[in-house]
Amino acid sequence: MILLVTSAEYVGNYTLLCTFNNGAKKKVNLSPLLTLPAYAELKDENEFIRYGVDGTVFWANGADIAPEYLFDNGVSC
Repeated sequence: MILLVTSAEYVGNYTLLCTFNNGAKKKVNLSPLLTLPAYAELKDENEFIRYGVDGTVFWANGADIAPEYLFDNGVSC
């Protein structure tokens, strides 16, 4: 089975609660990524919360995150 994000909810402090197609739910703190060039403009929380979900989490600036990264770096809920 290919791992996909089916939904994501912003819970504050650059953390998303992601639900995956295998039924798992994980909280993922993405603040460590904000030092990388692709994610730098997302330090503005107003930009960060403007994400979408289409199998993974993506932003208007073209940044996205692999579902596997979200799954592997998340904390189960």
